[in-house]
Amino acid sequence: MKNNKAKLLAVAVAMGMSAHASAAIELYNQDGTTFSADGHFNAFYVHTDQDNGKEQSRVRMGFLPNWIGFNVSKQIDDLKVGGRSSFWVTINDGTNSVTDTAIDVRQFYGTVDGEFGQVLFGKDFGLYARTNIFSDELLLGTGLPTVNSGGVTFGNISVGYPYATPNAQITYRTPVSNGFQLAVGVLDPDSGENGTYDHDDNDATDEIPTEGEDARFEAELTYATDFDGGKFNAWVGAATGEAKNDGGSVNGVAFGARIAMGGFQFTASGFDQEGISSVLADNTVASDEDSDGYLVQASYAANGHRIVLSHGETEVEGADSQEMQTIAYFYDINSNLKLIAEYDQAETGAGVETDQFAIGAALSW
Repeated sequence: MKNNKAKLLAVAVAMGMSAHASAAIELYNQDGTTFSADGHFNAFYVHTDQDNGKEQSRVRMGFLPNWIGFNVSKQIDDLKVGGRSSFWVTINDGTNSVTDTAIDVRQFYGTVDGEFGQVLFGKDFGLYARTNIFSDELLLGTGLPTVNSGGVTFGNISVGYPYATPNAQITYRTPVSNGFQLAVGVLDPDSGENGTYDHDDNDATDEIPTEGEDARFEAELTYATDFDGGKFNAWVGAATGEAKNDGGSVNGVAFGARIAMGGFQFTASGFDQEGISSVLADNTVASDEDSDGYLVQASYAANGHRIVLSHGETEVEGADSQEMQTIAYFYDINSNLKLIAEYDQAETGAGVETDQFAIGAALSW
């Protein structure tokens, strides 16, 4: 797959997950109003070796940046109103300043819940390919090596799924019915990238907030059920919009399933799209550019130990495919602290092969 430095930098700034930490600290609970905080810290020693002679050892973040999040909710008659803000921080300073530590706001949204379901408005992760990435068993590890990057590693982005980039949106979620839940949303196209528009029919053009005439529409249907001795989850998502460079329509389908029995867990997911970036799911490319990919993972967990095997691949029309295989080990010291060791072998770009070993820790609350 062809390298695109701009996209890679954008991913490095934007990576993360929206699931709230299960052990969020409740700071206030009175008269139907609650306020809580959650957070995540991680760091890894990483050694990367490419077959083109580049070799590097670093201390850096893994797939997730460090974050702190705040949650608020209040029950008002039959409605529950709330919101979330989360701030994601790189621990690796840039080259221009010794204090050039990036802070990015992934989420800043309000919610209204009732018998009708939920309405979310603000900034949150996209719906398309959302569960593909949130189901990745390497979220707390490293993943795709990024030599000389000042940001995070890439998990399985571009080697198994595109990233569900946080974006401005208005989204409706139905109540869960027989295990099914549907989410539909309208999103700002191409992360609000500036375009041009001749508003007065003269030769000059004026910048407007978004490219093209159409908003982005996304949806995801999820299903979850428990059975004797295990759990099963499945999902399918879709996106449609307009390509920013040629005005053609873009479309994508993302899907997957997971089954868990005893300590074993098996996950398979994939996507097939036209005109959507294989790196950032909210970015468009030429409307006739096809890409597809898949990710398969198996894990076993027992007594605080978990081993993960992973293989992912993405193909873009007219470019070299990218793929990666991983073995990772996670050990729970307690419910908040994990030790992690991971080995990745990736083939990216014009056949460049990269081996990466990482060992580190992640602390969440």
